Amino acid sequence: MERHEIEKILSLVNREVVIAIGCTEPVAVALCTAKAKELLGIMPEKITAYLSANVLKNAMGVGIPGTGGITGLPIAIALGALIGKSEYCLEVLKDSCPDAVEDGKRMIEDKAINILLKEDICEKLYIEVVCEAGDESAKAIISGTHTNFVYLEKNGETLLNSQKEKSEHCDDSLDLNLTLKKVYDFSMETPFKDISCILESARVNKGAAETAFKGSYGHCLGKLLGSTNGIMGDNLFTKILSYTSAACDARMAGAMIPVMSNSGSGNQGIAATLPIVIYAEENKNTEEELARALMLGHLTPIYIKQRLGRLSALCGCVVAATGTSCGIVHLMGGNYNQVCYAVKNMIANLTGVICDGAKPGCSMKITSGVSTAVFSAIMALENRYVSSVEGIIDEDVDKSIRNLAKIGAVGMEQTDKVVLDIMTHKD
Repeated sequence: MERHEIEKILSLVNREVVIAIGCTEPVAVALCTAKAKELLGIMPEKITAYLSANVLKNAMGVGIPGTGGITGLPIAIALGALIGKSEYCLEVLKDSCPDAVEDGKRMIEDKAINILLKEDICEKLYIEVVCEAGDESAKAIISGTHTNFVYLEKNGETLLNSQKEKSEHCDDSLDLNLTLKKVYDFSMETPFKDISCILESARVNKGAAETAFKGSYGHCLGKLLGSTNGIMGDNLFTKILSYTSAACDARMAGAMIPVMSNSGSGNQGIAATLPIVIYAEENKNTEEELARALMLGHLTPIYIKQRLGRLSALCGCVVAATGTSCGIVHLMGGNYNQVCYAVKNMIANLTGVICDGAKPGCSMKITSGVSTAVFSAIMALENRYVSSVEGIIDEDVDKSIRNLAKIGAVGMEQTDKVVLDIMTHKD
């Protein structure tokens, strides 16, 4: 692989694997609010947020960091205005404190915050926030990725407008023409010193899981699975599931715990990291072997998401678990063909798992994805895989990935609308 291509892929990974605190959709709305408030220059009297359906769906039922377990967008928006700093990016709420939360509650009680569905847009990830105070107003728009500001305005004067230059489907990373083979070769052949930075994801996400074990978050699935007297027993498989779901438990409950995200999702970062880390520790793999497995685990879902889109009707944890299966195959001593087998096994099994928003129950989906990742890797090492005569699997693994993306981005578009309708019309 040419050096300029290595540099491009490294740049892509550095953009997509970043630290985040809290679920990235409400945090991104808080980030957009913080930017609009900074443009306004004073505390807003009224805040209106216009959101795409997928952002709204993923922000409704998740805990907001630093609030003691309060869920939903209103408090995230209030804190974005009160204590948010746009320079913190996806850690925008890290300065949250009890006094700010109380001030935020008062803003909500005073009906200073309005949240509306943005109509007639094609972007899956779209956040528009307008802050007003007296005759002053400011607007900020994020689109395409969780930190990508495409429009800024103060009192009717446009300060930034890049909306027409790029869209979610015009990601400059697409010019890399990634394939699974290119992902694999990059992960296996790039000098260790160039990819060792990915080991930070192991430190951060394992730390999140270990912190979660000390508390009581969400459904406590991680702690339940880790109980040695449970039905699952005390073994490597259970430990993998326990650590992964524990980190998700804490994150979805709104714990002020940083995680290393992937493609704008903390849960995807957790799923792409922790199973590989726990397996490597138990298997006594070297640091370099771990780094290469983690790079494969993270870059695979990044590649898939280029086709599928950052937000979709498909559960992102399942996509990330596909990368996990690839990483575990490598740690088991598998080759590229067996990595392909693992991907096919994952696509054949879990395509169609819906995303019904970020919430504590995501720990159950992440556990389902990771358990299937382990099974898929075990099968792949035995050269057993779902063949091209079965369902949506193609002989070409990249075509199988495109089939997955087509189902998620096109085939399940109506499913996404039905899911949101159900979520917003509960008694």
